Amino acid sequence: MRLLTQNNIPFTPHEYDNTLTDGESIAQVLGEAAESVFKTLVTVANTGEHYVFVIPVCASLNLKKAASAAGVKNIQMIKQKELLPLTGYIHGGCSPVGMKKPFPTFVEESATLCDRIFVSAGRVGFQVELAPDQLVQFVHAQYADLI
Repeated sequence: MRLLTQNNIPFTPHEYDNTLTDGESIAQVLGEAAESVFKTLVTVANTGEHYVFVIPVCASLNLKKAASAAGVKNIQMIKQKELLPLTGYIHGGCSPVGMKKPFPTFVEESATLCDRIFVSAGRVGFQVELAPDQLVQFVHAQYADLI
């Protein structure tokens, strides 16, 4: 949230019970459709490069589509224990904004159908609501068919 504020990116913060870990439950508590609440997934390609994918909480990342979007042969999810040292975020609080270093990032193209989307604010129990185009522009992401 601090980075969004510093860069004059309009957002609305939302807080929820930090014991909730399921994305669809979080969407329900926020009173939003699961299609507008997004999760951030970190992957590693066969090349060793890391990629970030932002998809609706009600969907699963299609690894073949993800690899195609990234232009690599194949991609797999990183191990959970690798998340904190790599990104600075813990599982359930991973945000596409403010990772330790920038990674190529892709946002599911269905986000373009939403006026506002929700993504983690970088801590469990906090989400930010913002325009998808502003998120894509700020993190230098691309829209792609990922699910």
